[in-house]
Amino acid sequence: MKRILSFALCILTGLLAAGCTEEEEPDMGSAGSLIVGRDIAEEQITEFYYTYENINYNAFYQRYRFYVESGKYMFFHETRERPDDYGPASEKDRTSYGTFELTEEEWDTFYGFLKDGTVKEREESLEDGDSGPWTYLYWDKDGSVYQEYTFSSLGKRKEFESFCKTLEQEDR
Repeated sequence: MKRILSFALCILTGLLAAGCTEEEEPDMGSAGSLIVGRDIAEEQITEFYYTYENINYNAFYQRYRFYVESGKYMFFHETRERPDDYGPASEKDRTSYGTFELTEEEWDTFYGFLKDGTVKEREESLEDGDSGPWTYLYWDKDGSVYQEYTFSSLGKRKEFESFCKTLEQEDR
């Protein structure tokens, strides 16, 4: 409905000729989500974040970022650890980090983990207080709205985590 109203507004205000098109807002379907591989193509993906943080005893923070920069597939990782302590781990607690270019095969493997997962409107969830993981997918045409990502299964998420650990250990 929102998309139809937006399109109607474009027609009424004469902005259609100025580039206002029906495709501005993705069709979220009845479930209010998009499927990677069906609604979002691999070549549309610009960035993906996976973040996990434990602020309880043995504070820990892990972030993985996959992104496209100047046509190259990139990987960033950062680990922060503060054993025997509570609270958020800060940059001074960083134990491992790095950035490097991925091969096309590695990017395809990464995409295979995301494929069939869902993306929905990003929601703030400060009241949760959990450790995550928080996963966000950025893609062209997302309009900075549809970014909250969920893996298609727990198994895919676990395989993704293993893959990231392998890349992290390589750190070229």
